[in-house]
Order: sequence, then C-alpha cells, then structure tokens
Amino acid sequence: MCGIIGYIGGNNAVPAIIDGLKKLEYRGYDSSGIAINIDDKLVIEKKEGRIINLENSLDVNLYSNIGIGHTRWATHGEPSEVNAHPHFSTDKSIAVIHNGIIENYLEIKKWLESENVRFVSETDTEVIAHLISYNYNGDLEEAVTESLKRLRGAYALGVISKDEPDKIIAVRKDSPLVIGLGEGENFIASDVPAILKNTKNVVYLDNDDMAILTKDEVVIYNGNGDRVEKDIETIEWDMEAAEKGGYPHFTIKEINEQPDGIQKVIDRRINDSGKIVLDGINLTKKDIEKLSRIYIVACGTSYHAGLVGKYVIEKFTKLPVQVEIGSEFRYKDPLIDENTLIITVSQSGETLDTLQSLRIAKEQGARIMSIVNVVGSSIARESDDVFYTWAGPEIGVASTKAFTTQMLTFYLIALFMADEINTIEKEKYNEIVNEIKKIPNSIQNILNDNEKIYEIAKKQFNNEKIFFIGRGLDVEISYEASLKLKEISYINSQAIAAGELKHGTIALIEKETLVVAIATQDRLYEKMLSNIKEVKARKGSILSIAKIHNKEIDDISDYRISIPDTLDILTPLLSIVPMQLFAYYMSVLRGNDVDKPRNLAKSVTVE
Repeated sequence: MCGIIGYIGGNNAVPAIIDGLKKLEYRGYDSSGIAINIDDKLVIEKKEGRIINLENSLDVNLYSNIGIGHTRWATHGEPSEVNAHPHFSTDKSIAVIHNGIIENYLEIKKWLESENVRFVSETDTEVIAHLISYNYNGDLEEAVTESLKRLRGAYALGVISKDEPDKIIAVRKDSPLVIGLGEGENFIASDVPAILKNTKNVVYLDNDDMAILTKDEVVIYNGNGDRVEKDIETIEWDMEAAEKGGYPHFTIKEINEQPDGIQKVIDRRINDSGKIVLDGINLTKKDIEKLSRIYIVACGTSYHAGLVGKYVIEKFTKLPVQVEIGSEFRYKDPLIDENTLIITVSQSGETLDTLQSLRIAKEQGARIMSIVNVVGSSIARESDDVFYTWAGPEIGVASTKAFTTQMLTFYLIALFMADEINTIEKEKYNEIVNEIKKIPNSIQNILNDNEKIYEIAKKQFNNEKIFFIGRGLDVEISYEASLKLKEISYINSQAIAAGELKHGTIALIEKETLVVAIATQDRLYEKMLSNIKEVKARKGSILSIAKIHNKEIDDISDYRISIPDTLDILTPLLSIVPMQLFAYYMSVLRGNDVDKPRNLAKSVTVE
C-alpha cells in the first residue's frame, strides 16, 4: 500500500527521494516524510497530505548523500504528521520506513515501555525504530538482524543510522522491495517507477532477504544469513510509458490503451497459423488430464476476471473450477493435492492475501499458475507457471487495462488446455480465435463513441444509487462495472443477477432509480427484456448495454450503448469498456481525484 524510496550515492539524496515519492503517488497515501543524514545527524521532515506539502517545507539547500522517504496510507493511527514515516528512536539516531503490519507490536511496545522507552505515535512501525535502537551496539546490520527475531507480521523496511552514514539496510518479508543499481549510487523502492528515472537495472528481494547498500555495493543475505547473489534484471519499459501522454488522468489514458494492450497479448500468444502458444506455461496434455480440480484465487477486480475465467475454462475443458477470494481462501480448509491447479491472479503480483494463499496451496502440493502484470513480482517468482499480461504500467488505482488483459489471458489458457485434451472441436477453436483477433478493433470502436457515454454521465452524475443487472457472463461484468463506479465516483452501486431482482432487491427500485442492464448474451436476451420491464414497471430508468443487432431493447431503455457484434462468450472483453468510461466520466463530473480515489491503494500488501 505505502511507498518506499531510499538513496545512497555521490549525489544529493533529497531530489531523488522527492521524485521517487511522486512516482509512487498512484499507490495511495495520506502523508509523506523524509529522513536524511547531515553531519552525522538525522534530519527528519514529515507532512500530512500531498507530497507537495513535504517538498515545500524542505530547505532548498538541504544536501545529503543518503536518505529514505515514505508515503503512508493509515492503518494504525489517523493520518497526521506524528504518525507519518519515517519513525525514529528517542534520540533520533535510527530512522525507519516500513510497509506492512507488525502483528505483535502491542506486545513489543509494552515491553519497550517497561524499559523506559517513550512512544510518540499511534503506529506499529515506531516499535521497529525503538527495537533497533535498543539492540544497537555500533553495528546497524547486527541490530536489525537481532530486532527481526522479535517481529511478527509483514514488512518491507528501510533503515538508516546517524552513526553509520555510509549504509542503508533493507529487509523484505511479505511486502515488495526492489533494489536499483546505479553507477556510484544505489536505491531501494517498493515499486520500480520510483527509481526508473535513475536506473533500469534492478534486483528483486525474496522473502526474508536483507540487503546492505553502500554507494558502490549491494550485499544481500537470505533468511539463513547466507550471502546470496541475485540475478540483475533490466526493466524494458521507461517512465514515458507511465506518463499521462496528454490525457487529463492516468485512468482515461489506460482505458484508451486497451486496444493496444489486447493486441500485444494476441501478437505474443497466437501464432500466424492461429495456434495459441503459451511461453512461460509448461502444462502438457498429461498434466492437464490428471487435474481433478482448479481453483482461481484473486481479490477485487482480479477476482472478477477469475469469474469469467471459471466460465470459459469449464465450458471449454469440462474441468471443475472454483473461484475464491484470496482473503477467504487462505483461512478455509480447501481440498488441495498434487492433482490441483491453483491459478492466482494479481495485477501487481504482490497482493498479500493472494500471495499467502499461493504459499498455502504450494505447501499442500498444488501446481501454481499465476496471471500477473508486473514482471519479477513475488507471485510470479513463486509460481510454477507464469502468464504475463504485458499490459504495461498501470498507474490509476482503479484497474482497467489489467482487467481486460487478465480476461483475455483466461480465454487463451482455456482454449490452450481444451485443444491439448481434445475437448473442443477444431472448427469452434478456430472460430473463437478468429473472433478474438477482432477484439482490439471492436474496443476501439467503443472508445470512439465516448461522447455518447459522457452525455449519459452528465445526466446521471448526481445519482447516489445505481444498480447493475445481467445474466450469464453479463453478471460477472456487472460486478466489475459496479466496483469501478464505487471505486472512483463513490456512488453506492450494487450488482445482481437479473433473475434475482424479484427476490428482494426490486424493493429498492423507485422512480428514476438508474439500473444498468447488460444484455449481451443472445440466448438470454429475451429474459433480460423481461427483467428490464420489471424495472420500468417500478418507474426506474434503464441504461442498456447490448449488441448492435439487438434493437428491441431500445423501446424499453432510457439510454442505450451498443457494442460490436461478437460471440456471446467474448462479450465481456467489450461490454466492460463502456462501463469503465461511464465510471470515469461520473467521477470527473463529481469533481473527484480519479487516479487516487479516497481510502484506496493500488497494491494491497496488508491483510
């Protein structure tokens, strides 16, 4: 959730840290802070609110060769300067930045208070700074190592000491941390964008790794205390790909990048003869035939992609699939053995509940396949098979292009598996693949009709209650459409299977209540017309999403958005796009911060 940046080298740390913090704003935050070493004294500045508040508070002449910075999203203690990071020991000799949660912080805090340590904040992080100070005897690395023995929870740490101005200690446990390697300078960060301006060469820390950074060297130890050598990876994209490119917000930029993102997946995964090729996935016919069950584990938007994944995998392969929310799956007692395939889905590849579910399943012998966007992420590194969506950096907190590429990934995996075990006829396989190739152009046609969607939003943006209904695959898209609207417009929205309306929810329909009816499944089209009439009978308003050729729906709709004709099973790739645009325009018209919706973070690395 929070953002970490650290610098050590021959240049001024302050601008590098401030720039890094700005590149991490998309993760969500309510305060920020910086700690630097000047003349063997830690200078610490923290501010509530936007990073500009911190930047404006700093003396323009501040100069240091080492420093750490942080953006905080409140978990323990309200947003405030005193609760912002970095946290420090009583004598300000140790400063710490932390992502994650220390589960046993109250126990440690009570013990430290019995040792006459005085706390000033309400956070769990402050115990780390005092604990390291308590264990410090002239060796920062030793003090951190000893302190880690007391900590229980998830954390990524950056630690500096006024007495050792030539090093940064970085530790990773269940919260992402990356090392950036430069010439005469090195970096730590919670995410690549924070350091990409300065270096493209990175090392990803594994769980329980500790790194000691100086300006000329990075030494890494694993959880056993053994020195290890890590592969250096080169980031293939640059910050230009993550900039707005003339768009007013990242969110609308990323919505408009979907035709290109889908096309890239198609070009990488479907060869010239129409055969699906899944590099990074080594499932053989024998592997697939021995599977007894498949679990799809994900959270939020990725969970909704998983619902579509369940539908298509079961339809094409005839294998049973169960979709589970990561935060629930890890506390169940699921039926897992060596004949189980777990498919974990995460844009960031760092979603903690999904990652922990992966580890539990792996311990029980399951095969792990992951669908992620971020190369080198924790989930990717700990999986047996990896399908990278290659959507490019997604900065807007509300996921858009990652969702559509995740769905496309499921179609390709399902078709690949079905082709391997001969559960799909060749003609049907070719028909679907050919229709998939048309999807980028179809999405572009929807985007070209954005003005119509904007006009609808202008009439509805003051609405405080909106419902979404659908049948079949349209239900899954209703869930995602409702989530998008909630995330960025803050409108109270609810998605429900259209056939369930009369089982309670219809009691909430009154005059001018907006109901978005997604009706793209031809075999269920007439039933959707009946459900729409039920709403109209209660004087509700209807915004319908339907294929171009379905005209009857116009007569009973107040507003209508068309999607290009395609196979029923592929409509999710199209019908979500106008709903993304609708949510975006509703948010803009309500004056919200679209890219940084309140209370949300891009990567959820705590429970």
